[in-house]
Amino acid sequence: MTTRVDFLDAVGRTPLIRLRHASELTGCEIYGKCEFMNPGGSVKDRAAKYMLLDALEAGLIEPGGVVVEGTAGNTGIGLTLAGNALGLKTIIVMPETQSEEKKSALRGMGADLRTFPAVPYRNPDNYVHQARRLAESLSDDHGVFYANQWDNLSNREGHMRSTAPEIWEQLAGRIDGFSCAVGTGGTLAGVSLWLKQKRSDIVIAAADPDGAGIYSWIKHGEMRSSGSSITEGIGQNRVTGNLEGAKIDDAFNIPDRELVPVLWDLIGREGLYLGASSGINVAGAIRLARQMGPGHRIVTILCDSASRYESRLFNPDFLRERDLPLPPWLSTV
Repeated sequence: MTTRVDFLDAVGRTPLIRLRHASELTGCEIYGKCEFMNPGGSVKDRAAKYMLLDALEAGLIEPGGVVVEGTAGNTGIGLTLAGNALGLKTIIVMPETQSEEKKSALRGMGADLRTFPAVPYRNPDNYVHQARRLAESLSDDHGVFYANQWDNLSNREGHMRSTAPEIWEQLAGRIDGFSCAVGTGGTLAGVSLWLKQKRSDIVIAAADPDGAGIYSWIKHGEMRSSGSSITEGIGQNRVTGNLEGAKIDDAFNIPDRELVPVLWDLIGREGLYLGASSGINVAGAIRLARQMGPGHRIVTILCDSASRYESRLFNPDFLRERDLPLPPWLSTV
């Protein structure tokens, strides 16, 4: 007898692997949760899964209905694929500055993709506000669901129901620290809340790129930011609903010039073909490991594949314009 498994069943239960080079640098054991191995290719499959299942259970939408979301891409991909499996239509609103790879993927999956100029959240034309207004304007006999990954607590609760317990089980409870970046805040908040219930001395730290204000908020109690980053989908300048009440002990500001060499090491030394957000996460884990000292076990998130960013990450002109180091295997280009 075979067990039927669909898209939603395949989300989660990702491997946890030891990052050899980062571990050797610090004298700690640093592990990466392989979220790029989810069926939609990113950690955002988890948020998509639980937001849609909870919305269906609450009667906010039914098969045949429309899901609307503002996203930098990966949540949109997760929602589109999960929506396809559940018989839901998807409209995705995205800043036009996001990678062409993600735009092409969304269109190929059947999403109704709408892009807008990138403007700050405080601007009423920000893509998040555009998505909310669009959802409010639509009508469908089967329901219209504005996913609102930023403030929908099903996002962080999904990580409390899946990601954090998986990490705990995979390490048999032997974990001393966890670090990752903040986009919606769902991953960091959900994992922090669950792990702190198990052991309050586990250290939780945010890894924040230039251009984001979470580092300043955690360290100084105010949201301040400067500069910019090549990362996509992370970097927040407000306290989202998912971030409220998160148990965060520390934060590290990780500039692009620090994260990019870590990313090249992940690809060239570890064989992990990952995007820039994974680079910042591992850089944050290295910072946390050095701060805690040798002998500790630290976990971070390997978010998605570099294949969604190839036109930028491996573009020598793009990197040189930002005074960033090229991968060693492209240094002669």
